Amino acid sequence: MFLLKIFDVLGSEIETLVNEEKPAGNYELNWNAANLPSGVYFYRLQAGEFVQTRKMILLIKF
Repeated sequence: MFLLKIFDVLGSEIETLVNEEKPAGNYELNWNAANLPSGVYFYRLQAGEFVQTRKMILLIKF
């Protein structure tokens, strides 16, 4: 199972980008975050037993 979720700084889930079975390989994903304010967010990647959470900064350019 491949799972990719976005969370805000309070830990609230913002969006689930991927939740499906995928074979091993490299993948690329475009995420439209235009409806979100600039700030710090976290993404959690889960693939089988592997789970990783990382911080990201979203900057909206006007």
